[in-house]
Amino acid sequence: MTLPKINLRAAILLGSLLIGASPALAEAVLHRGNAGEPQTLDQAQTSINIEEFILKDLYEGLTIYDAAGKIVPGTAESWTISDNGGVYTFKLRPDAKWSDGSPVTSDDFVFSYQRIQDPKTAAGYANILYPIKNAEKVNKGELPVDQLGVRAVDDKTLEITLEQPTPFFLELLAHQTALPVSKASVEKNGASFVQPGVMVSNGAFKLVAHVPNDSLTMEKNPEYWDAANVKLDKVIFYPIDDQAASVRRFEAKEMDLVYNFSADQIERLRQAYGDAVHVSPTLATYYYAFDSRNEPFNDVRVRRALSMAVDRDFLAKEIYSGSQIPAYSMVPPGIENYGEPSKADFADMSQLDREDKAIELMKEAGYGEGGKPLDIEIRYNTNPNHERVATAVADMWKNTFGAKVSLLNLDISSHYAYLQEDGKFNVARAGWVADYADAENFLALSVSSNKTFNYGKFNNVKYDALMKQSYTERDPAARKIILHEAEKILMQEQPIAPLLTQADLWLVADKVQGWQDNAPNQHLSKFLSVSQ
Repeated sequence: MTLPKINLRAAILLGSLLIGASPALAEAVLHRGNAGEPQTLDQAQTSINIEEFILKDLYEGLTIYDAAGKIVPGTAESWTISDNGGVYTFKLRPDAKWSDGSPVTSDDFVFSYQRIQDPKTAAGYANILYPIKNAEKVNKGELPVDQLGVRAVDDKTLEITLEQPTPFFLELLAHQTALPVSKASVEKNGASFVQPGVMVSNGAFKLVAHVPNDSLTMEKNPEYWDAANVKLDKVIFYPIDDQAASVRRFEAKEMDLVYNFSADQIERLRQAYGDAVHVSPTLATYYYAFDSRNEPFNDVRVRRALSMAVDRDFLAKEIYSGSQIPAYSMVPPGIENYGEPSKADFADMSQLDREDKAIELMKEAGYGEGGKPLDIEIRYNTNPNHERVATAVADMWKNTFGAKVSLLNLDISSHYAYLQEDGKFNVARAGWVADYADAENFLALSVSSNKTFNYGKFNNVKYDALMKQSYTERDPAARKIILHEAEKILMQEQPIAPLLTQADLWLVADKVQGWQDNAPNQHLSKFLSVSQ
């Protein structure tokens, strides 16, 4: 049967309009490679960055990191701080809503922070919010949860009282542990509140599907207070821990972002994709700790000599293919409120001059050639790169001092359990990735009262006093000076030898707009867009 001529023309016209409109109607979808399957989507149980990347797209805390890695208002549009620095009052955005359309209230934050500290929740990162008054006591079951220092003044005003002034508190509130949950949803759905179709979130996106070990899909949240400025319709995360497979999918244009590819691919990928390869120094330090309880590592001259003899340029270039940079400070560069870290006094010497000075120091201490034998055991957690670093350092110490060096490796859990439970050692590999962008997070590791992370039991009265002073100093400029003085002591004493500043490796397709490398490694999808 033949269509009437007028209808045929209409059909042709309609078809041409649809074809012409299709680019404008195409969904803006970002395909994000993630370095593994998240173990949880419950912010109270989160612990690793591949979970953080997802959760911060779904939820929004009082503060957030912007595209450049700076702290800016999130769900809180503003805040005031009391004169003594002990009370923060946050004003929530009047148009802040959950994805089900209900308002985000101060009660939601009170509920969320109490839930984190409730011993029944068993939150692994509850200590992040310990600066809140009574948080540690609540978490240890010594006080009921209603004694936590958080209070809803009204629906859109939240008051948080601290144990003592905490200059980096706003950074803590941007941590994934401080992301809120919907009180109504958790009370109604229990543990299943994290499921697609059930989850109620307040971030730029909402969860619509999750196929474990395959993909996690989220769509733009129309109820989000800043939805008008969110340029993506959909974000799909792919949990791929096979680095080679991630790169192949990027090259096949199946993924727009790839996180943490193999360093030995840097040069090949740069030649093929140029600026799509991002090697971004991050807030993470790779270091060796010396056990200062044992001879000869209780002698500062020995510690300094061993640290000086390590050729960090070799480690960075030959073992990590330039994906990490030599480090001479415990605090990595890139912390805005700290500036350039205080480096060891030998940082600017040539490696040959360092080695000559190291030999002098070791002789002064009575070890090495012509002195007492130097027997050293290096402990490290099982990993091919860590083994290569330990082997290289062992050769450096052997060639420089005639030391006899042995290696001992354990799986990562056993390695850190041994160090954290006061196991004695000579030299131990360790690493620290910032929980928040403040120098204190790195320098607090070496305070004598830090029983968990001060592996070598460094004990320096002046250092402890400076760190204690930093917690009460409210003037940012004065606090910065105090922390630098502390780091100078640490680098002079060398209870730890910083070796490398780690870098985040990303592949970012040319079609992705809005990407900015930043030291905190914060890349919320709300700040990104894709060109068609």
